[in-house]
Amino acid sequence: MKIAIIQATTQIDKNKLLFQTTQQAAGDENQVINFGVFDKDPQLSYVQVSLLVGLLLNTKAVDYVITGCSSGNGMAIACNSFPNVICGYLPTPSDAYLFGRINHGNCASLPLGLNFGWAGELNLQFTLEKLFDGPMNTGYPQADSKRKEHDAMMLQNIKQYAQTNIFDIIRHIDYDFMAPIYQKHDIFDYIFKHGTAKQQLQQLKKLY
Repeated sequence: MKIAIIQATTQIDKNKLLFQTTQQAAGDENQVINFGVFDKDPQLSYVQVSLLVGLLLNTKAVDYVITGCSSGNGMAIACNSFPNVICGYLPTPSDAYLFGRINHGNCASLPLGLNFGWAGELNLQFTLEKLFDGPMNTGYPQADSKRKEHDAMMLQNIKQYAQTNIFDIIRHIDYDFMAPIYQKHDIFDYIFKHGTAKQQLQQLKKLY
C-alpha cells in the first residue's frame, strides 16, 4: 500500500513525528511518502490540504492518506467533502482500530494540536499502530461483519450519487484559493508520475 503523509501548515512542527510514526506503524510492506506540508511550501489551510488529499486518492497515486490539523476534526470534515474519500477522525487508538476494521476508509485525520501535551507522541504512536493492526476492513465484531460490510458499501454508493466529480468542484473554486495548491509541485509531480486513473489524470492536466 502507498501511504501519503500531508498535514496542515499549522502543524508543520509535527510532520517529522507523523512521518516516522506512520512508517513504524505501517511496516516495511507499505511505502510511506512524506509530502509535508514543509517550511518551504506555501501556506496551506486544512481546506486546501484536503483538496490535495482528494487529488492524491482520486488519481489513485496513493492508496491511503494520513493527515491532520490542530483539532483533526476540520480536516476530516473537509476531506469527506470530496468524492472517493472516506476519512475517519481518529483521536484515540480504539477509534483507529474500529475505523480500520469497519469503515473501508482511505484517509485518517489526527488531532495534532488539541490535547497534544505530555505523552502526546505516545497516543499518536498507539493510534497509528492500531489503525494498521492486521488486515483492514474485516469487520468488528466478527459476528456483525456481514452487516458492517454491507453498510460500508452502501455509504460508498451514496457518496458516488451525492458527490460530483472532483474536477467539477475545482472548476468552481476561485483562483486565489487554488494558486497555493498548484504551487505544491512535489504532489503534482508525484501524481502525474504514479497516478493510475488515466481519465482523472487527463482532467487534472487540463487544469494544472
